[in-house]
Amino acid sequence: MDVILLERVEKLGAIGDVVKVKDGFARNFLLPRKKALRANEANRKVFEANRSRIESDNANRRGEAEKEAQSFKDAQVTLIRQASNTGQLYGSVAVRDLIEALEADGHKVAKSAIVLDKPIKAIGVYTVKVALHPEVSVTVKVNVARSPEEAEMQSQGVDVMASMFERDEAGFTEDYDPNAEPGATAEVHSDEPAQG
Repeated sequence: MDVILLERVEKLGAIGDVVKVKDGFARNFLLPRKKALRANEANRKVFEANRSRIESDNANRRGEAEKEAQSFKDAQVTLIRQASNTGQLYGSVAVRDLIEALEADGHKVAKSAIVLDKPIKAIGVYTVKVALHPEVSVTVKVNVARSPEEAEMQSQGVDVMASMFERDEAGFTEDYDPNAEPGATAEVHSDEPAQG
């Protein structure tokens, strides 16, 4: 299906471009969200008659988004979550969690603006893209940790998981018995004779 774009759509085109898209994409996404019109003669005439208004509205929205983008300069959110010893989260960080954290920092963000390719499922520092407008996007650092202290270490660039495993190596070591069954623990030898 050929459509006329009413706003810039990533990987498709800019305002006024006539592009060929799959029917389902047009019917289920572009047309209902008023991002495009079907490319027929009547709609082409309507678009050309309103082109200057559509472009000026887009420019105004882009200007507002650029002002808002200034408030996101060096934006960082910290999320404290429970996780296993290997750093895997019990659950995951989803778009809803990021919206709540950004709103707590005073940023008003729509759910559709957050571009999260896949849910965050491990502790660490991530960069998440926030599309304030089709032509304006910012990145937000998301620091996922198990405690505020761990979050502070991660924000300074320390790899918490690597440093934790280094610490463990120096701790308790178990005697190795080459004759033991797989999965068995080392036996405790004592000087007392066995009761029998």
